[in-house]
Amino acid sequence: MANIRSAEKDIRKTVVRTAHNQTVKNRIRTLRKKVLAAVEKKDAAAAAASLSEFSAASDKAAKTKVLKKNTSSRFKSRLALKVGALT
Repeated sequence: MANIRSAEKDIRKTVVRTAHNQTVKNRIRTLRKKVLAAVEKKDAAAAAASLSEFSAASDKAAKTKVLKKNTSSRFKSRLALKVGALT
């Protein structure tokens, strides 16, 4: 247990940040599944729309360092290939 006030505050900040980062990661995961579901149904319009939404959320997560930049790029690239194959 921390004895110094600043260390105690750091612990509180870490708890809040961790909770926020987890919600962002869950949103990314959900949006990714939404794109894959649209690809599975072969619905090109819905897949393209959800890919756009996923890309924006993924870029923002990478910008705020929730995801690594290359991880975000890899996810977007692989999904874009699947969506592109529909058209």
